[in-house]
Amino acid sequence: MNIFVINSGSSSIKYQLISMPDAFTICSGLIERIGSDNASIQHKTFHTGTEQSLKEELRIKDHAMGLKLVASYLSEGPLAVIKDPAEIHAVGHRVVHGGESFSNTMEITEEIKAKIKQLFPLAPLHNPANFLGIEVAEQIFTTAKQIAVFDTAFHQTMPALAYRMAIPNRFYEDHRIRSYGFHGTSHKFVSERAIEYLGLTSSKIITIHLGNGCSMTAIQDGKCVDTSMGLGPMNGLMMGTRAGDIDQSVIFYLVNQLGYPIEQIHDVLNKQSGMLGLTGFSDMRDVKARYEQADKPAILAYQMYAYHIKKYIGSFAAVLNGLDAIVFTGGVGENDDLTRALVCQEMEWLGLVLDQEKNAKRQKGIVAINSDVAKVKILIVPTNEELEIAKQCYALVS
Repeated sequence: MNIFVINSGSSSIKYQLISMPDAFTICSGLIERIGSDNASIQHKTFHTGTEQSLKEELRIKDHAMGLKLVASYLSEGPLAVIKDPAEIHAVGHRVVHGGESFSNTMEITEEIKAKIKQLFPLAPLHNPANFLGIEVAEQIFTTAKQIAVFDTAFHQTMPALAYRMAIPNRFYEDHRIRSYGFHGTSHKFVSERAIEYLGLTSSKIITIHLGNGCSMTAIQDGKCVDTSMGLGPMNGLMMGTRAGDIDQSVIFYLVNQLGYPIEQIHDVLNKQSGMLGLTGFSDMRDVKARYEQADKPAILAYQMYAYHIKKYIGSFAAVLNGLDAIVFTGGVGENDDLTRALVCQEMEWLGLVLDQEKNAKRQKGIVAINSDVAKVKILIVPTNEELEIAKQCYALVS
């Protein structure tokens, strides 16, 4: 069964064509910096037994343009892997917000699409992009089953004391205002890989997903017990363009004292804050380049970024009543040794001791980067949300 997985992020599209159940990746790709003049696409194929790839830089104005470009790579040109869209049996879509309506993988119907659309306000950078991916895929892969895998599903095991907010009960009872959590597909995948790698029968793990969006999850015996994001994917850690945790009084001050309309404040906190607000750059690679040039705003931004992660490690270790391992994953978590070094600095009290040489060395697969004297393992576990989505799709339709 050929399953094509579309993972639309706020400024990116990751995709894989995976043969199931053998989990063989036929092709994969990544479009980055969508909406900018220097967007790029990397496309790789593996079906001939050797890796073939191409990379282009071009202007990709939106997700619709990006997805149509991906579809052309699949069936046209020297790296084509299918002759007809009918060779795709199912299309798996990452959908960021499922609310309380979706705790399982679902085949997409018009009713499901309507509910996903209703949740746009809770994930304004993601659900619209996910929805667009569904609509474009329906037009291209007309015979394939369209399947939604929800980022919030993994976090449905959180107890009420973690997901409820200390506001009047009617807001939860009537409107289901609560914490939902996100990046669940990634947290599930890397935590399972870490548990298997460490050979644990019982486990207390903190997973740290760092990309343009960032979140952390406390996982006990494979189940989520708390997570950093809340009602929408703006809460918790500092991110590429999102502020993360913020004093609510700031919002009231902006409205009442400075006269900002609420729509503009939403835009500021969601699209103009985080790394972008502090440094002028949303991509950590650009911020790191400035850091290495001793740029003061970039240095402060990195320090703040690591500081917020450390605060969550401490609080989640308390929630778990102990800690076996922390796991770095995502584009930044896997590739940015500076972030990992700053996060693990002065954390010996918790048993986290980083091996600087291991941290600086790039390696493939799961890597332990803790010192031999560390009581808590520090792992880099490459995430593969697309494979996790394919596995869930195959389980649903096979």
